[in-house]
Amino acid sequence: MGEEQDPQRLKKIAAAAYDYDNDSRWADYWSNVLIPPHMASRSDVITHFKHKFYQRYIDPDLVVEPMTTNSTSQSARSSTSSSSSGSEHRPPRNSAYRLSFMGTACSSLYSLYSLYGKPRAWNLQEVQVWLQSVIATKDFIYFIYCLTFVTSNLRLTFALLPIVYRSLEHSAKFTRRNFSRSSFYRKYLDEPCVWVESNATMLSILSSQAEIGIGFLLIISLLSSQRNIIQTFMYWQLLKLMYHAPVSAGYHQSVWSKIGRTVTPLIHRYAPFLNSPISAIQRWWFR
Repeated sequence: MGEEQDPQRLKKIAAAAYDYDNDSRWADYWSNVLIPPHMASRSDVITHFKHKFYQRYIDPDLVVEPMTTNSTSQSARSSTSSSSSGSEHRPPRNSAYRLSFMGTACSSLYSLYSLYGKPRAWNLQEVQVWLQSVIATKDFIYFIYCLTFVTSNLRLTFALLPIVYRSLEHSAKFTRRNFSRSSFYRKYLDEPCVWVESNATMLSILSSQAEIGIGFLLIISLLSSQRNIIQTFMYWQLLKLMYHAPVSAGYHQSVWSKIGRTVTPLIHRYAPFLNSPISAIQRWWFR
């Protein structure tokens, strides 16, 4: 009997010593545990679910004793069922984040349909002709931008800034066009809407800076456990399109020029070995 208990005792010691805080799976697992708030702070409850997490992802041979109370047992079953539903389960806190991108993607797609219609036929040649007519438009760019993030497991709240700027601009134009005679508009909304419209250039520059900054954040994310090489590559293809598309070229080229004037002297001085890779990237960028 002692020989059977010793391995379990060692496994429990290992489970207690495991670094849960540095395991991203633990945060997702714990966020899916459905327990009353007053029990979530109890150390015995947290320890119990840490052992269940350790059993599920690290050592399946660890024996986890059930909780004694009915409420925690029910919570454990709920947690287990939610975890077994798939490793791709997304916490509820991401709902607003994803809905923001989905809403902008749907409105951009509807705008494309209203302005350019749909392909005359659903074959490769007609779809290519249609894409060539819309690929450089702002609606298409933002549609792809939103798809890039709504389908990704990587959460970048910073990525919401460009669509917030775009929403402000569209809301101000719509409100000013349709409610300019309203007393409520004249009293409360006229000044903010006029400010947004008069500072549209500044908002576009800020949006371009945010979009470029997101590109570098995605490169940095390649060093983390949430890396997504395909998303990073697709986003930089989108940045390349933004650099060349007439609707965004002026703003993006201005931002990249400022970055070049700041970074190029530093590279020449401290990291000249980067000149060759940067030249290769520039040839791809301007192609």
